[in-house]
Amino acid sequence: MAMNKNTILGWATFIMLLMGFLLIGLGAFRYDDVAGWGFAAVGVGFLAISWVFNSLKGRV
Repeated sequence: MAMNKNTILGWATFIMLLMGFLLIGLGAFRYDDVAGWGFAAVGVGFLAISWVFNSLKGRV
């Protein structure tokens, strides 16, 4: 299986989505203090970057 640029961007999008939802879940369910807000904010950042990776597929 050859991995071209679109396949690599697809895997990067999937991994970033997974990590984003994981960090938002940690912020919502594990940490009840101020640290939860930080985890959730970083998770939203991961989701934004995965959105950019997904939009770059086919254009790079």
